[in-house]
Amino acid sequence: MGSFQLEDFAAGWIGGAASVIIGHPLDTVKTRLQAGVNYGNTLSCIRTVYRRESVFGFFKGMSFPLASIAVYNSVVFGVFSNTQRFLSQHHCKEPEASRSHTLSDLLLASMVAGVVSVGLGAPVDLIKIRLQMQTQPFREANLALKPQAVALGNQPVYQGPVHCIATIVRTEGLAGMYRGVGAMLLRDVPGYCLYFIPYVFLNDWITPEACTGPNPCAVWLAGGMAGAISWGTATPMDVVKSRLQADGVYLNKYKGVLDCISQSYQKEGLKVFFRGITVNAVRGFPMSAAMFLGYELSLQAIRGDHTVTNP
Repeated sequence: MGSFQLEDFAAGWIGGAASVIIGHPLDTVKTRLQAGVNYGNTLSCIRTVYRRESVFGFFKGMSFPLASIAVYNSVVFGVFSNTQRFLSQHHCKEPEASRSHTLSDLLLASMVAGVVSVGLGAPVDLIKIRLQMQTQPFREANLALKPQAVALGNQPVYQGPVHCIATIVRTEGLAGMYRGVGAMLLRDVPGYCLYFIPYVFLNDWITPEACTGPNPCAVWLAGGMAGAISWGTATPMDVVKSRLQADGVYLNKYKGVLDCISQSYQKEGLKVFFRGITVNAVRGFPMSAAMFLGYELSLQAIRGDHTVTNP
């Protein structure tokens, strides 16, 4: 069998869709905490969003991620799995040896997946965050940069994902779709290393030796733990990325990654970079558990057997 397999892409698509449905409400809370104002802690933010926007407020901006993140995860999982498989087969001539995992192979495959993910994911994240943040209470203290900001302050800037894309391209150019890409690279390349590597080793460790296929309980637990680890450690750069991408709805405050870090630290101290860490870790568990469970079980169904290689 060749090293390139399309089944990984299809299974990644299913896992991605499952993770969006499970995780988007807490993702909205996370974005509001990191880039918004007057939300306090996690519970306060949940109460505020529910009171102002009802339960539908938690699903604001979900249509675009649901359509796009499924494709995004399809590519990430497909790239990771095929890269890791290629590296394993390159080292080992025997087909069965390719099932063993080495840290160097997993590390390189994770880094490749992280770089590819940023190329695809930066515009997706930007649109999601812009749609999530446009109902954020607007402060007149920040009305220095755009004349139309006063007029726009109390009404939605974007009517939906398509209008949001068109507006960004018209006002900021194609480069505007990649706002925050530097912070995203710094978040996602190490983030995916701390995502796939713990999953593979935890899943191998938890799965009973007699089990020839994916064990749902092991996949769920290993996937959830990997997600909590990855998202928890990625929080500081996630804060910077969220602020850079939310910047520009009404005005522009930051010149780049370093300027955002500097301004955030000067105004709010070191603790600002850990804002949303609780909701990130809590949200990371069910999202990643759903992602890996959807991936592994659909991969088993697609292949029609019980011999599923870990991603």
